[in-house]
Amino acid sequence: MGAQGDGEKLASSSKLKSAALLDMMKEHIKGPEGKGLLEKIGLVYQMNIGEKKLGFQEESFVIDLKEGNVYKGAYKGGKPDATFSFADQDFVAVATGKLNPQMAFIRGKMRIKGSMKAAQKFTPDIFPKPSKL
Repeated sequence: MGAQGDGEKLASSSKLKSAALLDMMKEHIKGPEGKGLLEKIGLVYQMNIGEKKLGFQEESFVIDLKEGNVYKGAYKGGKPDATFSFADQDFVAVATGKLNPQMAFIRGKMRIKGSMKAAQKFTPDIFPKPSKL
């Protein structure tokens, strides 16, 4: 497991609603379902999330489904397999299954850089089902 930000709560260092969801993801990938994600997906995603608008005042987060970690900051292991840019509310909508990732892309609510094949594996199914945000 990666050592970057292992004990740090992402939500405590961010104003984004997405950070709370990413904290849940961080715990999720440490459990049995998370281990299955590492085997099934095995990719690294970087999320650039803007507070109010896509592309403005973004914070970066990494969902590392190779090493099993989620942390704030840019990916340090080279290039992530795919990088997504979202506005905060759009990331939450995609991650909770309220907005289809393909529709988010078509409507310009999400930008993708990197492997489109890797990007297609980024679905709401990889996230834990949140009880409350």
